Amino acid sequence: MKTKKQENSTRNSNLRQSLWEFVKFTAIAAIIIIPIRLWVAQPFIVSGSSMVPNFENGEYLIVDEFSYHFRGPARGEIIIFRYPNNPSKFFIKRIIGMPNETIEINNGEIRIYNEEFPGGVDIEETYLQNKPMDNLTVTLGNDEYYVMGDNRSQSSDSRIWGPLQKDLIIGRAWMRLWPPNKASIYF
Repeated sequence: MKTKKQENSTRNSNLRQSLWEFVKFTAIAAIIIIPIRLWVAQPFIVSGSSMVPNFENGEYLIVDEFSYHFRGPARGEIIIFRYPNNPSKFFIKRIIGMPNETIEINNGEIRIYNEEFPGGVDIEETYLQNKPMDNLTVTLGNDEYYVMGDNRSQSSDSRIWGPLQKDLIIGRAWMRLWPPNKASIYF
């Protein structure tokens, strides 16, 4: 039979052991999760209708921040970036124009001029439901991208605030987790 002092000592030892296990678990979780969250992937919730019908308001995405350490953004990719006029806000848009290209929009049709296609090439946009009748020509600099929402009539994008600087790009949409019936991975 244990004395009260022995019972208290055993209880304190078990409490210390449990507390130490909790501290170790928390430290290991932080060592694993924090770098992933900072440099590999982060969550993003779509806000607004600028990417409808491909991304709806309230959908939950995982943003791939890692792949752009090894390669640059590509035309057609859906990216998340800091809004140039207020970097505390995040936007989601599709890359239309790449650095050093000239983008010509004529009645909603997009033509790209670059070294590979000096005579220009038309961009196929099968993901669009409507094309507003925009008309403009923009030439991009070394680290500039031209981005547009898929729902052109409801999108604040490069047509309004100009080219996007590369250093504002966070990453590309990699995975849609919510809603479950639309869960998907983007390569």
